[in-house]
Amino acid sequence: MTHSEDLRNLVVAAHALTRIAAQETRNETPAAQWRTLTILRENGPLRLGELASLSRVTQPGMTRLVGAMTEAGLVRKSTDAEDSRVTRVEVTDFGVSALEAWMSQLTDALAPHFSDLDDRDWEALSRTAGILARKTGAAELAR
Repeated sequence: MTHSEDLRNLVVAAHALTRIAAQETRNETPAAQWRTLTILRENGPLRLGELASLSRVTQPGMTRLVGAMTEAGLVRKSTDAEDSRVTRVEVTDFGVSALEAWMSQLTDALAPHFSDLDDRDWEALSRTAGILARKTGAAELAR
C-alpha cells in the first residue's frame, strides 16, 4: 500500500468512525454545530466569515447556525473592535461543556467497537492519534 493510499484510508476510516459514533449516540445535532464549537475552542473568537471558511459552510449558512447556537447559549456574538460592521463569535462556557459532553458520548459509543484490541493495537492507535493531532494542529487536544 502506498502512503497516499494509507492517507486516503485514514480519512475514510475517520469519517466512518464519526458516522458510527453519531448514529449510536442518536444525537441529532448537526455535525456543523460540533465542528463550529471545536473550531472556536481551538482558535478562540473568530470573525463570522473566518468561522464559515474554517467550518466549510457558506457565510449565510454560518449566520443561521450561529444564530441558533447563540439562542441555545453555546456561543456569544460581539462586534469586532476594529470594524463595527463585523461580527465576532466566541464559544461560551456552556458551549465548551456541551462539546465535552458530546465528546464523552462519542467515546462511550465507540468503546465497545474497540474492546477486543490488545495492548499492541492500543499502542498503535495511541501513536497514530498523537501523530494526527500534531500534524493537524490539534496537538493541544491530544494531551
